[in-house]
Amino acid sequence: MSFGRAVLCLIFPPLAVLDRGCGTVLIVAALSLVGWVPGVLAALYINLEYDRGR
Repeated sequence: MSFGRAVLCLIFPPLAVLDRGCGTVLIVAALSLVGWVPGVLAALYINLEYDRGR
């Protein structure tokens, strides 16, 4: 995961997972509405796992 994507996860988590699919964007957006920290953690986890699978 690049530094820019990590910063984007911290600032606006749904935008950081936009290219991962509609379902991930909805999950991260819902978690961000519940609280900022769960949305950030979900975005970081999704991006790390996506890069690990490459």
